[in-house]
Amino acid sequence: MKVTKFQIILIGIFVVFIIIGVIFFATTKSNQATTGLPTIEVWGTFPATIFNQLVEHLNFSRAQALTINYVQKSPEQFDKDFITTLARGGGPDAVLLPQESLLLHLDKVVLIPPTILSSRTFLDTYVPEAENYVTPAGILALPLTIDPLVMYWNRDMFTNAGIATYPKFWDEFSTQGKLLTVKDEKSNIRKSIVALGEFANVTHAREIFGSILMQAGNPVVTMNYTDPAATTLFANNTAASALANENIRGSDTAGAALTFFTKFSNPANPDYSWNRSLTLSKNAFLTGSLATYFGFASELSGIRQKNPNLNFDVAPFPQIRKGTGRATYGTMYGFSIVRSSADPTSAYTILQTLTTPEALAYLSQSTYLPPVRRDMIALGNSDPYLANFYDSALISRTWFDPNTSITTDILQEMIETFTSGKTAQYQAIKNADTKLNILIRNL
Repeated sequence: MKVTKFQIILIGIFVVFIIIGVIFFATTKSNQATTGLPTIEVWGTFPATIFNQLVEHLNFSRAQALTINYVQKSPEQFDKDFITTLARGGGPDAVLLPQESLLLHLDKVVLIPPTILSSRTFLDTYVPEAENYVTPAGILALPLTIDPLVMYWNRDMFTNAGIATYPKFWDEFSTQGKLLTVKDEKSNIRKSIVALGEFANVTHAREIFGSILMQAGNPVVTMNYTDPAATTLFANNTAASALANENIRGSDTAGAALTFFTKFSNPANPDYSWNRSLTLSKNAFLTGSLATYFGFASELSGIRQKNPNLNFDVAPFPQIRKGTGRATYGTMYGFSIVRSSADPTSAYTILQTLTTPEALAYLSQSTYLPPVRRDMIALGNSDPYLANFYDSALISRTWFDPNTSITTDILQEMIETFTSGKTAQYQAIKNADTKLNILIRNL
């Protein structure tokens, strides 16, 4: 069929209109997706790759895209950069930090008032560790993730020793240690059931000893919100060391934890299984000379990769038999709105979207970590590792720490001066308590 000149022109016009329509639709859709909510800036120590993947996942199904400029800082650099930038009149709209690192910045964040989010709703929604975010005047942060401390155990070592299962309670380490701790003719430790009693070569020593302290009933740091109506909190008159706080039997509970922890590094004790001449505990576990290793849930894939031939499993962190409360350390990240934000209302709306059940489900799946919501944990999980992580999330605890690095040094000094005989137990605890309080007051 012959095509006339008029038909060619007409077809050309239609093509032009179609192209214009496509461009208009795409532009309109883009404009719709980017209007409604402003761009916010978030700083944190949380991995940027995981955060950006979460935002991308949420935007895939949203009519209005979230536009967030996320800046990842190293834990060592965050505090200095944040404080300096705020002093110059700049800074982010929100921060995403581990719960223990929030103490220094209590006066720099906006409390979410009870009219927006009640403490009752918050407590019913999130796992117990989130309770630290609750103050009389409002909520400090919206929880995002939790990474509990768990126990990795070498299945082959237990099987070869004729032990059917891992220790669930601390007293079982005494009986099982007789079969799993191996010494040569000179009493040098060749294989060990557990790495406890030292700090220098025990991976996560601060978190492990802190877990034992919390199981014994010592919260490490207490928070006293003296003015329920205050909308600004200050760390140096709100927090205090609990290590020797006699109002809560601090010395007794810290003493019990110290006695238990250090017996494993005492050559005169029947449970002796570790000393500071040995390699780092994580390396000992990876090479098959340590039967149990206390590490975070997030370490699972790394352990697999570093030694694919290691036959290991995961279990909850051991507890005190007949203890008054189960506890393990947990690293919880949460969003806090910065006081200097130009639009805290919009920031809260965006952060709410990042912590919806849909967002948290995606995050749990992508990170292989348990969710922070009670209702999601209540659904359970058929994955054998995640089932343990879910249980551990429910018993996870932490404390507001003025400086995790310095606190580690304080606890290490307390333990080493006690084990070396330089200081009596009570005095070692008292010294640590004094130093921790000074650290808090100087914030």
